[in-house]
Amino acid sequence: MKNPIRLRLKRGFSTRRLSPPGSSPGTLIVDPDAPPPKIQVIAYGEDDLIEQEIADPATLKEFLDRWPVTWVNVDGLGDIERLQAVAAVFELHPLELEDVLNVGHRPKLDENPHHLFLIMKMPSIVEHVHLEQVCIFIGRNFVLSFQEKTGDCLDPVRQRLRSARGRIRKSRSDYLAYAILDAVVDSYFPVLEQYAERLDNIEDEIVQNPSDEVLSHIHEAKKDLLALRRSIWPLRDMLNIMIRDSSDFIGETGRVYLRDVYDHVVQLIDLIETYREFGSSLTDYYLSIVSNRMNEVMKVLTVIATIFIPLTFIAGIYGMNFDATVSPWNMPELRWYWGYPVVLGVMLLLGLGSFLYFRHKKWIGSSGGPVRNEKPRA
Repeated sequence: MKNPIRLRLKRGFSTRRLSPPGSSPGTLIVDPDAPPPKIQVIAYGEDDLIEQEIADPATLKEFLDRWPVTWVNVDGLGDIERLQAVAAVFELHPLELEDVLNVGHRPKLDENPHHLFLIMKMPSIVEHVHLEQVCIFIGRNFVLSFQEKTGDCLDPVRQRLRSARGRIRKSRSDYLAYAILDAVVDSYFPVLEQYAERLDNIEDEIVQNPSDEVLSHIHEAKKDLLALRRSIWPLRDMLNIMIRDSSDFIGETGRVYLRDVYDHVVQLIDLIETYREFGSSLTDYYLSIVSNRMNEVMKVLTVIATIFIPLTFIAGIYGMNFDATVSPWNMPELRWYWGYPVVLGVMLLLGLGSFLYFRHKKWIGSSGGPVRNEKPRA
């Protein structure tokens, strides 16, 4: 039996878990298929770093008290008690934890006296685009992130922390938050590169074999691009607020780096809109190719029918059953010695003459092939 509180949406639209109507605010519902939480901690200062997996969430308090910056990453949302224990350490509001568990949220930004809370989507591709919800809490000396499952695009950030490259180990938690945001936003670019290649392949398929399957590929690509658009557009407003408004959790230096992320988001929006328009033009191109091929077929059939119409007329006349012995006007050609060859010759001349006339008018022949259409430009 299907779970009534779950609504599965295909492709880029993430699985949503809806509380029953009338539920109390802050009602926590865990997806039974979600993996159990795995808590990983990277705590660091300018000269030292510690990285380990935590079994007891209560020990996170020691890291917060000891280290200048602590990054806690939780992979998996399948254990409500463990998640509540993590939330208690970081003083998360029940409504915020509810948003973490309900993975169908659009990207947003909220400010709490203890932290900033933001939600964004991290893309990946298997057969179609999949958007995983990532929740990030930014405090004065910590960054807490929640992901739906293990595996992400944040390994370069972890490697920079381990090797102390750049200024990440010398900066506050807002710079770590910037690095995470930047990595997630930049992960959209390889996805869009794959879709650019996919659209080019679809364009070639349209020219070579404009079948119904190609049309379904166009619609699938357009649906995936729409999902990407819905996930990236709200990020622009969210980053704009973080850059524009002063906050205890984002310093002036952090806002400078967030402007770079904002520029990347604007670039992504331009790419997505370009590819969506290209996808729409591919639909028009497909319909044009199919229409032109149908016109060619109809033209050939019309030419053939036009050639045979006078021949059918002649054959119909001499197929009438009038007795030539009754009246001299009843088809005297039937008594001609060369009547049959003459009629065949006339029919042959009519057919050949019609063919040559159509060829002279360029309705058939080498110049009468399918019209070559220029490829639509992105």
